[in-house]
Amino acid sequence: MEIVHRTLADVDRAEGLVVVVDVLRAFTTGALALAAGAREIVCVATVEEALAERDRRPGSLAMGEVGGRPVEGLDLGNSPSELDRARDRIDLTDRTIVQRTSAGTQGVVGAGHGADALFAASFVCAGATLRAVHALAPREVTFVATGVDDRDGDEDLACAEYLAAGLSGDEPDPGPFLERVRASDAARPFLHDPDPDFPAADVAIATRLDTVDTALWADLTGEHPVLRRAD
Repeated sequence: MEIVHRTLADVDRAEGLVVVVDVLRAFTTGALALAAGAREIVCVATVEEALAERDRRPGSLAMGEVGGRPVEGLDLGNSPSELDRARDRIDLTDRTIVQRTSAGTQGVVGAGHGADALFAASFVCAGATLRAVHALAPREVTFVATGVDDRDGDEDLACAEYLAAGLSGDEPDPGPFLERVRASDAARPFLHDPDPDFPAADVAIATRLDTVDTALWADLTGEHPVLRRAD
């Protein structure tokens, strides 16, 4: 199996089976939303699209961020710990979520044009992603690490490399890969610069391996890519 690595800078060249990775935080939050009962996640590129798609879909929720921070008018930010707290007041069961983020959904939207099959991934659903990709027996897999264009992006590279090792038949120790998430540029504002929009709990959640037992498969047949449970 050939492994190709790309970023948002060349996501338009992604083809075949594509795995788009965003550990902090889009596809950690997205995986947890589907595990909590959400029916699907519509991935869009702009806040305006998120609001428009929510309005088109009665009962849906808009979730996301700009520059990592919540956006006025959206129902939820892009925080897995916020999502966990919100479940006391918001029932996600069978609801559609429209998600806009600065990295993850940009990767899904960008890769969706050339991909034959697409998954969104993070460490919380890594094992399920490996099983889903293995089942398709692709000759080539392209990983898109979405966080590398304006910082080191090592949280996403670590996840992509962990998944690539698993696809190659190895059984890597997850510990060093998860530690790279904690040491990454992206984790710094969560762990070292107290800010309510960047809670340390998000990094803790994002580094819990395989807490979600389903892959995030993208339906690419409509106007926007739609993530659903692969099972």
